[in-house]
Amino acid sequence: MSTVTLTGSLNLLRSSGTSCENMDFITKANIKGKIVLLREDLNSDVNKGKVLMSERIKQSSESVKFLKKKSAKVVIIAHQGRPGGEDFTSMEQHAKLLSKFTKVNFIPDIIGEKAEIAIKNLKDGEAILLDNVRNLKDEFSEEDTDFVKKLSSWCNVYVNDAFSVSHRSQASIVGFPKHMKSYAGPLLEKEVKALQKISLKNCLYILAGAKPADDINLLKKNKVLACGLFGQMCISATGKKLGAQDEYLKKTISDYDKSLTDLKSRLGEVGSLVKTPVDFGVKDEKGKRKDVALEDFPVNYEIFDIGPKTQKIYLDEIKKAKSIYMKGPAGYYLDPQFIQGTKALLTAVAKSKAFSLLGGGQLNEAIDRSKIPKKKFGYISLSGGALLDYVAGKRLPGLEVLGYYKD
Repeated sequence: MSTVTLTGSLNLLRSSGTSCENMDFITKANIKGKIVLLREDLNSDVNKGKVLMSERIKQSSESVKFLKKKSAKVVIIAHQGRPGGEDFTSMEQHAKLLSKFTKVNFIPDIIGEKAEIAIKNLKDGEAILLDNVRNLKDEFSEEDTDFVKKLSSWCNVYVNDAFSVSHRSQASIVGFPKHMKSYAGPLLEKEVKALQKISLKNCLYILAGAKPADDINLLKKNKVLACGLFGQMCISATGKKLGAQDEYLKKTISDYDKSLTDLKSRLGEVGSLVKTPVDFGVKDEKGKRKDVALEDFPVNYEIFDIGPKTQKIYLDEIKKAKSIYMKGPAGYYLDPQFIQGTKALLTAVAKSKAFSLLGGGQLNEAIDRSKIPKKKFGYISLSGGALLDYVAGKRLPGLEVLGYYKD
C-alpha cells in the first residue's frame, strides 16, 4: 500500500536545499535479528473511548509487516492524542487494530521492567507496541532522558516512519538518532521522495484544522479559503461574535489568545487574500443540521460545517485555481449531515484540472467517507502540520537528524 498518489504527467519542480542522498533507508538495510525501534504515527480519531480504524494504522501495518518479513524484532512506539485531551488514551486498541493486518502484541509499559523483558524476549519476525509515549514527560524534552537512554540500550537501530510528526522536536523523533544507527522507514521514504518533486507557487490554499498557529504561517501571498476551526478563528479575529462557538474555540484551541492576536496581525497584512465563511451548518437542540447565515450570529449553537453559500463561493475559486493545497476537513466529517461541506470541496478539487496536494490523516479519512477515488488527486499525504511546515519552507527536525537537508 502506498501513502501517496502521484500524477506523473505533472510538471513538478525539485525543491531546493533538500536531498535524500544522505539519508539511510531501512528498505535497503540488513536487519535480520536486529531489534528495531520503530516510531510510527498511529494517532487516530476516538469516538466515545473507541479508537477508530484509520488510514494511518493501515499504512503503518504495512511497514510493520515489511520489517517482520525481514526477520527483525520490532518495537513500535507511537502516541495517541495529547495529555488531558478526550482522545488521550493507551495504545492497547491500536495494537488490536494493527493485528487485523499483522500480529502485534501490546505491552502496557514504555521504559519499565515489563517493556524491558518484552523487548529482550522478542523473537525474529515478532512485533510489540509499547504504550503511549506521551505518558512520559521525557517525550517533550530534547535532553538525554531515561526514555531515550533505556530504549537506545535495549534496541539496535532506530527507524522514523512518522513523517507526520517529524515537525516536532520531541524525544521519540529527534532523541534516538543521537544514540543509534537511524533510518527512514518505508512510509517516510515515500513521503520525502515524492515531496522533493513538488513546488507550490501561486497556489490556492484551502486551510482548516484545529491548529491556527500552523495555518497562520501560510498567510502570505497566496489566496486562502479558510474553513473548519481556522475559518471560525479568522472571523473571530475580525471582532465578530459567534456565540456558543466562541466558548468552544477558547476551550479547544491551544494558546487561543496568542493565536487570535497573531491572526489579527497577519490578517491586517494579507486579509484581502483570505476568504472566510458567510454561513455555517450548526447542530440545533434536536441534534439536526441547521444552516445559519453569518450575519445572524451570535447563536447558541455550535458550528459543525460550512454552509451552502460558502460552499458555492469556495467552489467557484477552486474552478479557477491552477494548483491547490488542501489541509484538513471543512467540518465534522464523521457525522453524515456535516460532511457536506468537506465532500463538496473535495469533489470540486477532484474534478479540477489543477494539481492538488492534500494533507492530514483526517482529510484522508474524509476522502474515504466521501467515496472519491484517490487517483483523482495529485498527491495525498497522511501528514497535517508536518506537511504544512514543509510547504512553508521550514526545516523539519525529524528529517534534519536523518540528514535530509543540505547544509
